[in-house]
Amino acid sequence: MLHSVGGRATVVGTSLRAIASLFASATFGARVREVGVCNTTSTAVTVALAEFGSATNVGAGLTEVNEDINPTQCTAFAGHTADGASVGQAFRQLTLPAAVGATIVWTFSEGGFLIPIGTANGLGIIVPTGTGQICDFWFKWEE
Repeated sequence: MLHSVGGRATVVGTSLRAIASLFASATFGARVREVGVCNTTSTAVTVALAEFGSATNVGAGLTEVNEDINPTQCTAFAGHTADGASVGQAFRQLTLPAAVGATIVWTFSEGGFLIPIGTANGLGIIVPTGTGQICDFWFKWEE
């Protein structure tokens, strides 16, 4: 059961405020296969992936796409409205160059990156070096 979502950040991310996030449901976890981030400005920006241990201050829910016949159970969110609680250590990080369209695509090996079952379990795109800018993004996962 493959699902995806993409969009443009609705907030400027920080080290505690996600540009976008993906959270498990009470009955389904996710195996993340791919995460992409694209610079929309001509200013360099550092982006990272971090685990979230709480779905506090999430932004508006996004419309996920079902790439097969089964509906998604996990929920993706646009930029968080305030600093998140329980933001974990960044486990992937990269500086996107100062060019519109500069993109990073993180892919995960067989099995994917696991987001365990539970509505507090998630993965977010943050700016670990401070304040960032608006970026485009996408998540692709299996349930």
